[in-house]
Amino acid sequence: MRQLVRESAKGAPIRTVPFRFLRAWLRIGERGYSGAGQTGEADLYTLREHRLPGGRDLLLYGRAVHDEAPGLALPAEPSGAEPHLRWHPLQGEWVAYAGARQARTFLPEAAACPLCPAKEGRLGEIPFTGFEVAVFENRFPALAAASAAPVLASVETAPAAGRCEVVVFSADHTGGLGSFSLDRLALLIEVWGARVEALGKTYPYILPFENRGEEIGVTLHHPHGQIYAFPFVPVRAARAAGAQAEAPVVARLIETADSALVLDDDGEALALVPPFAMYPYETWIVPRRRVPGPAALRPSEIEAMARLLRRGVRRLDGLFGRPMPYILIVQTAPRGFENSFHMTIEIRPFLRDANKLKYLAGVEQGSGVFLVDVPPELAAERLRAVSPGGEA
Repeated sequence: MRQLVRESAKGAPIRTVPFRFLRAWLRIGERGYSGAGQTGEADLYTLREHRLPGGRDLLLYGRAVHDEAPGLALPAEPSGAEPHLRWHPLQGEWVAYAGARQARTFLPEAAACPLCPAKEGRLGEIPFTGFEVAVFENRFPALAAASAAPVLASVETAPAAGRCEVVVFSADHTGGLGSFSLDRLALLIEVWGARVEALGKTYPYILPFENRGEEIGVTLHHPHGQIYAFPFVPVRAARAAGAQAEAPVVARLIETADSALVLDDDGEALALVPPFAMYPYETWIVPRRRVPGPAALRPSEIEAMARLLRRGVRRLDGLFGRPMPYILIVQTAPRGFENSFHMTIEIRPFLRDANKLKYLAGVEQGSGVFLVDVPPELAAERLRAVSPGGEA
């Protein structure tokens, strides 16, 4: 039976422990589906835990056992200003302040990418020459467990006591969700599920997401996403969860979906442009069965979601003949809403036409009302006209 190995920054094992994940019957870093109500072939992933300089966690997920000896990694970041929260009395929500993020790495050359595998003469965040999917604590976090809040007379403050993780999708510096193999996308969905479940034991709301493109503010080109574990449930997440607690909004969306809005139907999952899209060419990937997050997906549902995710990104990239800048969000249940929340993967593109960005300008920022230049029905028609390519 394989082992989940925890290591120190120098690579010396700390201890070996069994790893249990959700309903999986297989243990020790393996995920299997053989319990009641589950279908499909068993999918396995291994998990290796490593400790980076400064004590940050590095998690390596893969189909194959990762047993390479670690090399050197980037040294720990000097202590800086701790993040904290301030309450906005007019908006009724928290604002996070994290001055240390100003020092984060900004658009380095590929040869200096800190997310690429380590090699002689270059230190990075991942001190191994190869990996499949890597997750590590962000060097420049907006939320940190050890944070403290300043005492201010004019505003309520609180520690930003959460956690920020970076999810590196691949060892390759190029590529993306539209070019990865279906197995890699399935593994990524499993990793999202594993991290949401693990972090959800401590934090009430977990947000996996990907920012893609310099237009969005990406500072590293290597394909990657992030996961934020919040110490509170943000207003927008609470509002969406409350709406689903009152009525099965997403289930009704699937049941009553206008064929003019559907991009792909894979049986167990659906890709569509929502009739209330807030962005031009907004695309949702939705499992038909209501689940609160990716950890509850069956193997066949993961495969369907992976296929539709790749097809969705390929359609967006083919729309204007260039990589679409977007924000991808994995919407998962806040704590307490697991029995009513229906997870979605939402892609919010930022091009309204070739070389024309969709800006969140005066009306959106001032009133909160979104102005959408392309009606959902027209967006879906144009996306369906783009070939997503083969399934290899």
